[in-house]
Amino acid sequence: MRTFVAGILICASLQGPAQSSFENYFAGKVLRFDFMLAGNSQKTMVYPVGMKEEPHWAGSDNNLIDPFNYGNFKYELFDLSGNNLIYSRGFSTLFQEWQTTTEAKIMERSFYEVATMPYPKNKVLFVLSMRKRDGSFTKLYETIIDPTDYFIRKESPLKAVATKMYDAGDPTRCVDIAFIAEGYKSDEMPKFREDVKKMTEVLFTEAPFSDYRNKINIWAVEAISEDSGTDIPGEKTYGNTALNSSFYTFNLDRYLTTHDIKSVNDYAASVPHDNIIILINSSRYGGGGVYNYYSGTTVDHPLSPKVFIHEFGHGFAGLADEYYSSEVAYEEFYPLDVEPWEPNITTRVNFGLKWENLIGKGIPVPTPAEDKYKNVTGLFEGGGYSAKGIYRPEMDCRMKSNGPKGFCTVCRNAIRKMIEFYTE
Repeated sequence: MRTFVAGILICASLQGPAQSSFENYFAGKVLRFDFMLAGNSQKTMVYPVGMKEEPHWAGSDNNLIDPFNYGNFKYELFDLSGNNLIYSRGFSTLFQEWQTTTEAKIMERSFYEVATMPYPKNKVLFVLSMRKRDGSFTKLYETIIDPTDYFIRKESPLKAVATKMYDAGDPTRCVDIAFIAEGYKSDEMPKFREDVKKMTEVLFTEAPFSDYRNKINIWAVEAISEDSGTDIPGEKTYGNTALNSSFYTFNLDRYLTTHDIKSVNDYAASVPHDNIIILINSSRYGGGGVYNYYSGTTVDHPLSPKVFIHEFGHGFAGLADEYYSSEVAYEEFYPLDVEPWEPNITTRVNFGLKWENLIGKGIPVPTPAEDKYKNVTGLFEGGGYSAKGIYRPEMDCRMKSNGPKGFCTVCRNAIRKMIEFYTE
């Protein structure tokens, strides 16, 4: 990732336990903190927008401290009375991706962002940090949050029809996934619900999700659009849709995202959710996924099921792209002298923390891309948008291609750990 100059406010050096007690610190609802990230390729600033109370907490009430160290950003809550870290989450954003594009070198932009957390019972210190080029975090912003502050809005969620499509049980012991409709008109909502069922079955037949059907709740949130489909700026096609999605993100024709993270979270607040999936009512090939942000895919292309699984690998488990020959908008996305935070690629700077122990005896390192090493865990050069200097675990994987193979062993392990974090 690129180096940025951060605007640092108040300094604090607070340490906390490995995990905290939910009942001691939190109520069973959500505090939402909205803010803007703004800057260019060398500068990042934070501008707070406001706070809101939301009704549905879905996260684990046991695992409150993020153990993964994933994401290009993180936010933390510290209890003021005991100086304890009581909650944390890592995440990534489209803003950080944009910062690695050519455009970010010549202009400044702002992106709307949302952080959600369990609602604190007492005053807390909220700290927002960003990962630097060397892999460490630097503080961007902090503020004291008083849960009795009358500027915390207590508005009801949007009146969107929400259906629990698959019920595995208690949200605090399950992964709750909110599918949100995009580009579906009111008379197309039956199709949306069928599309959710279709993608749910795709998910439940893909290892390792197939082993956790009894730990995953599925919700369908009906965000009604005036028009069907999505914007395709390169073809001068535009429509009025609920989530303002668009192809040609960063001028890449297949990259389908929305910058309207506010609307995404407004609709998601209708249900308990740990992760958000946007289903786009289109037959065109494309999608996008950002860690702890959202995942999105079109629904009617022949490859939509594979794109969905790939993008959900990004959004849910923080998996990196393992391909290196496709066109991307980024420049020097991964510095070769820093170990990437993603679990499924390595620059070998700190390979011992990755999958080195899974490589069997007699497997050469690096591993040649030869048929005899197909489906073998090794160290294959090429990944993270670079043919040289970045390595992946297997010759093929759902994070590399739309071929017949699903997730590799390393990616499956990473997904399992994430599921268990939410459900234990």
